[in-house]
Amino acid sequence: MADFDQELDASGLNCPLPILRAKKTLNGMESGKVLHIIATDPGSVKDFEAFANQTGNELMESKEVGGKFEFLIKKA
Repeated sequence: MADFDQELDASGLNCPLPILRAKKTLNGMESGKVLHIIATDPGSVKDFEAFANQTGNELMESKEVGGKFEFLIKKA
């Protein structure tokens, strides 16, 4: 897994909370910084793809590890 600057654990949260928390966290980060998100909601895979497309942030990685979904998003 690539390096990241900040981590957000959204385990146990359902849509849209992981996205909302990620948005809030990214707002406080500098451009080019990377946020690592951990989520348990299967819907978050499509949610984060759509979120990246809509916001212009780069979804660098999206994977499932032991029933949890992990994402790396680079702030635009």
